[in-house]
Amino acid sequence: MMRDLALGLRLAVGGGRMSGAALLRLAMTAFGIALAVAVLLPAAAVHHLIGAQAERAAAIKPVTEARAGVAPLLTYDWFPSIGERILKVTAVAPTGPSSPLPPGVGRLPAPGELLVSPELAAKLASAEGASWAAYLPGPVTGRISREGVSGAGDLTAYYGAPAAKIEAEGADATQVYAFGRPYTGVGLSAAMLGIILPIAAVLLLPLLIFVTTASRMGAAQRERRLAALRLIGLDARQVKRVAAAESLVGAVIGLAAGVGFFAVLRTFVADILPFGLRIFPQDFVPSWPLVVVIVLLVPGLAIGSALFGLRRTIVEPLGVVRQGKPVRRRMWWRWAITAIGVLFLAATLAFDRGEGDTAAGLALAAGSVFLLVGVTTLLPWLVEWLVARLRGGSPSWQLAIRRLQLDSGTASRVVSGLVVVLAGAILTQGVVSSLSAGNRYWTQPVGLAAVPVRVMTTSQHEAEVLKLAGSVAGVTGTHTSRAVVFRSGTERSYGLIGDCVALKAAADIGGCADGDAFYLASAPGLTAPAGRVRLQSRSRTGPVDGPEWTVPAGTKVVQSGDTARVADGTLLVTPGALGGLALPASSVSVYLSGTGDAQTLTDTVARALQPLAWNATADKSDYFSDYLASDNRMVDSFRSLLITASLFVLAVAAMSLLMLSIEQISERRRPLAALSAAGVPIGVLARGALWQTGIPVVVGVVLAVAAGLGLTAPILRLADRPMIIDVPVLLALAGTTVAAVLLVTALTMPLLRQVTRLDTLRSE
Repeated sequence: MMRDLALGLRLAVGGGRMSGAALLRLAMTAFGIALAVAVLLPAAAVHHLIGAQAERAAAIKPVTEARAGVAPLLTYDWFPSIGERILKVTAVAPTGPSSPLPPGVGRLPAPGELLVSPELAAKLASAEGASWAAYLPGPVTGRISREGVSGAGDLTAYYGAPAAKIEAEGADATQVYAFGRPYTGVGLSAAMLGIILPIAAVLLLPLLIFVTTASRMGAAQRERRLAALRLIGLDARQVKRVAAAESLVGAVIGLAAGVGFFAVLRTFVADILPFGLRIFPQDFVPSWPLVVVIVLLVPGLAIGSALFGLRRTIVEPLGVVRQGKPVRRRMWWRWAITAIGVLFLAATLAFDRGEGDTAAGLALAAGSVFLLVGVTTLLPWLVEWLVARLRGGSPSWQLAIRRLQLDSGTASRVVSGLVVVLAGAILTQGVVSSLSAGNRYWTQPVGLAAVPVRVMTTSQHEAEVLKLAGSVAGVTGTHTSRAVVFRSGTERSYGLIGDCVALKAAADIGGCADGDAFYLASAPGLTAPAGRVRLQSRSRTGPVDGPEWTVPAGTKVVQSGDTARVADGTLLVTPGALGGLALPASSVSVYLSGTGDAQTLTDTVARALQPLAWNATADKSDYFSDYLASDNRMVDSFRSLLITASLFVLAVAAMSLLMLSIEQISERRRPLAALSAAGVPIGVLARGALWQTGIPVVVGVVLAVAAGLGLTAPILRLADRPMIIDVPVLLALAGTTVAAVLLVTALTMPLLRQVTRLDTLRSE
């Protein structure tokens, strides 16, 4: 057996005059295996990545239940924002020597000091580091290790503070007696399964088809070599072992290349992930059972496909005999796979719109995979059924139809890769377009431009904020608004009390003077509340009642539209309309007008407010625009990533189609040369090759569109979003598929011209 395998290895890299074809087959097989392994290994590492993050997240959760003999650690969390990024800063203060240490730190920070996460440390060390430092209340004296953060992108910090200052926060402060909650493992949610499994099928099926196609390249030459081996005394079993060993070489090379690519990817993965995602390379490791499965399964596919190609071939010492026309394709199992997928997807109708749970997600995932696999199995049967009923036409059409009638399965199997890619691209584009189209987009009020900086504080610290912020160079004015509740019986309306500049930063209210009151209505015809109401504010212990107030009869009703920064039904009241009533303690927004760049001014104000720590946080007044811009960038990036991945896998499928076309022309060089010698123009033969490839592709595009739309509809139904088809993108994807067929035909023209020369016929 070992001698047979060794002989196969030698033939794989040196086949006499056919060594060029053998090396091409070897390279293509290795390339396909490498791509498949490079996709499977990262996919296998995702579960370990999520599990490692969840395990660390459980380890840093605080335990607030009292423990004997443990002095609690006082903590208080606040969340300053820098543009669209949000930091989590935790103030800590020990109450005794036995106070617990958070994971990832060797000591607690002293009052006024900061310990920061690796990602925040990287931000501070970047070119924008001065801007980031402005929002931190003290100097950085240490770092939190990997064990102290759940993910590599966490922007967290521990801030040392006096215990009395944290205790002053009352119920908002937390007493921590230990860190770490039980870790119960992590599993992929139904939503994740519904997304990951279809994407994996879309990525892997074309790669597997590419591997099987590459492993069958040069089949005619390989069979003649095997016949020569029979002639020198090898039996049928030995010949199959030799064929398996030939395929094993490319599989092993591809496996090594795929593993090497994954090792390189793992080193740089933290710097190349989209959407600003960050991970620790140490977490990006596949589990060993999955690695063993991949190492055995993927090369086994190449070997199995090579042996499967010999199932209807009898290799004899004096030549190769192929069995007659294959039996008619059985349709029952092909329709059965598709029907299972349809049934799973139909089962989602049992769930209400927008209320899908785990069962719905699993049904979506299973149905998507079964339907995509069913489409690939249906295509060969549909092509065979179609070409069997086609008659007549031009000579090139008849040549293509007759060839497909004799053997349509090989071309259809290769085209299945294109179908899966197109169906998956339609699915993802439809979902992204529909979900993003359902978002509501706000524009900022006109008055917001006059006050580029906002400071959030409380009425207890309002005077300090006005003093510190008002002294900042570039600040030209301060304007405050208070958040209150107007209660009348059981009905409540939110309200803002502030000067006209501050109220115009919340909504477009038009003309304003002190003494005015406004009511934001969501639709025309609504009226403002009337009569007596009681002012309330929120505190740590609950609502705090203030004085009663009569809503002015002349309260102006304005439409909220898409510019309001507060909810519909909010009352906007100037101080003059209250008649000097004493207001209850509440949260306060201080808007600052000033000159120069808004971000620079915000950084300067934040730096001036550092002594107040969590009692005053500064950000840009149009912060919501940053969040919307970030969301739009993420959607655009996601769409671009999907298109790039689709084009890449489409290119792999097109390479499979190109290899198939080259193989078919090489195998049919004698009849093609005879047709050319008989006077058939080269253009007729080229168009015949185009129709031969184009017919399965057209049938496949129809199947792909149907499958893609069929998968999109139930997903959007469970998401309770309308189905929006991006027709230009759909036409572009279908056009790209057709263009791939034209490109493949053009690339095979030089070989077609070569095999149809008269000297080729004489050599045969």
